[in-house]
Amino acid sequence: MLAEADHKYMQRCIELALNAEGLTYPNPMVGAVVVHDDVILGEGYHVYAGGPHAEVVAINAVKKRELLPESTLYVSLEPCCHYGKTPPCTDLIISSGIPRVVVGTIDTSTKVSGRGVAILRKAGKEVEVGVMENECRWVNRRFFTYHERKRPYITLKWAESADGFIDIERPEGSPVGPYWITGMAERVLVHKWRAMEEAILVGGETIRKDNPRLNVRYWKGKDPVKIILSRSGNIGSYLAGKRTDGGIIVFTGNREFKPDGAEVVFLEENEPAALRICKILYDKGIQSLFIEGGARVLQHFISEGLWDEARIFRGQKYFRNGIKAPVAGGRVISETLFESGVLEVLSNDYL
Repeated sequence: MLAEADHKYMQRCIELALNAEGLTYPNPMVGAVVVHDDVILGEGYHVYAGGPHAEVVAINAVKKRELLPESTLYVSLEPCCHYGKTPPCTDLIISSGIPRVVVGTIDTSTKVSGRGVAILRKAGKEVEVGVMENECRWVNRRFFTYHERKRPYITLKWAESADGFIDIERPEGSPVGPYWITGMAERVLVHKWRAMEEAILVGGETIRKDNPRLNVRYWKGKDPVKIILSRSGNIGSYLAGKRTDGGIIVFTGNREFKPDGAEVVFLEENEPAALRICKILYDKGIQSLFIEGGARVLQHFISEGLWDEARIFRGQKYFRNGIKAPVAGGRVISETLFESGVLEVLSNDYL
């Protein structure tokens, strides 16, 4: 019965944590629940960096403080044990008198990495670790990938026709703009995804053909940092009027490229562009990268093994010819049916 209850309340922690997806960078998403005699006394989640942590919100939500010494605290990620923008959560847990703490997964970042659990056990708390561990790691897959693999979590996204093309053949002089495979519902979903990621990347060819805005218009959220990969630097007048809160970074091999309004990072001759981008974004503290195209850029990251998740819209239209869609292996983790096709999500199975 205890294991069943632990699972139930950890699931609630995960649900709470996901309320803040895309809002907590550089911090992880965390949910917490205080339970007494199979009744939730308080719950909460970390909303934004610098704000109170989930454990603090949950404990402070408990009105019957006298019940804390008989309660269990569930938390999806190991409590912090260091001073940052807020005090250590381990201090509050110890002083609250809560005797039992159930942790979804260890925080593997260098500031915690098991020390939070050790402190609680040293203080006499009963601590159980690893309840729904895989699910808790998935919630913070961006955070874990950044700290463990020293690069952003990379999500690929594209739409392809029923016969496997990402775009039609476009004769020179064709109108600039996207050729839609998906419907409006899918576009809204993509904007929701953009709001959850710190950076978004496209190649120079996509810039020239589609003139994409790469912002969050159909959803509420912050625009991601725009990343453009163009070895030639041929992006025309794209940068004019394309300001965002996060800014724009152009990766190019053109040493003469000096745009106005964007940071420039030069590619190295003997280093894959994908690896260079990962290194620079890691150094900048960017934990997630959303890659929207084009086909050559997507396939480059796939070929280098630098991807974690692929979200592929497979439409109902037949193009007969055009630009072939990328090919990614990986494990299918979900399929969702839309009016104009199906969304298939693949995992590269790191976590």
